[in-house]
Amino acid sequence: MKDHLVAALVYDGLYTFEFGCVTEVFGLHRPEVPAPWYDFAVCAVDSGPLRAAGGVRIEASHGLETLARAGTILLPGWPRDREPPETLLETLRHAHGRGARIASICSGVFLLAATGLLDGRRAACHWMHAESLKARFPAVQVEPDVLYIDEGSFITSAGSAAGLDMMLHLVRRDHGARICNMVARRLVLPPHREGGQAQFVRRPVPVRGATRFAAALDGLRAEVTQPLTVEAMAARAAMSPRTFHRRFREAMGMTPQEWVIRERVEVAKDLLEEVALPIAVVAERAGFGAPETLRLHFKRITGQTPAAYRRLFGGHEGTGDASA
Repeated sequence: MKDHLVAALVYDGLYTFEFGCVTEVFGLHRPEVPAPWYDFAVCAVDSGPLRAAGGVRIEASHGLETLARAGTILLPGWPRDREPPETLLETLRHAHGRGARIASICSGVFLLAATGLLDGRRAACHWMHAESLKARFPAVQVEPDVLYIDEGSFITSAGSAAGLDMMLHLVRRDHGARICNMVARRLVLPPHREGGQAQFVRRPVPVRGATRFAAALDGLRAEVTQPLTVEAMAARAAMSPRTFHRRFREAMGMTPQEWVIRERVEVAKDLLEEVALPIAVVAERAGFGAPETLRLHFKRITGQTPAAYRRLFGGHEGTGDASA
């Protein structure tokens, strides 16, 4: 990853928060990370000092020629009422053709869709813009109720903050779980959220119970590898099982049982990436018990078997179990 160049596109009318998130993840020096970090460049599509939200002006030191040779291109939003310059669209198409991955945050998906590269592919979008994206680019398979979607060469995220989840996902792809978690801790972010999680709370948890619910969730996450019933989870939150189940679905977009399974899959990912353990031991330590149960849920949630995941992300020699 030493020579991996990450380029962030900037433009007149730049969305400051999205750009700041990109810079925070990829552009800062990280002495705490025991691995070479990314090279980072800010590339302008427009000439001169650029206006950014909040009255800020930005002057970039690179242009589209640098964007064209980047290994990862970040699109931190794009004005939806602006037609992209053809030179920019051609640059993105060329970059994709030589193997670059392109990631968009929030309205940046409109720019990526304008290249035609998303035709026939799934794409995440902020729920407020989903219908507009569908109408303008009917060939794109818009999924408005997820945080981000990884299609390999194209990674699209929903609202601005979901871009942080997406970028941590990219760090995890590149460097593994341990370094990803180090970056998340420095950002003071919660544990990694899977891209398929719901974008928003349909009905907010009442303020009176929000702190208690959040504290209960933190405690449950620490015990997720232990046997957990809905009744036990509800008792920790001082709620009836029925109320807890309803509040949980409203807050997390899934049932408590599904949340426990997904958290255990995350534990299994860490073990597969960092430790050469037999799959039976991974299943036991992650709280699944039987290896068959681990394989079933791991494949359903990640689209890969534990063995395939280990081959891609494992930072150790050997698997300890050829039947993974």
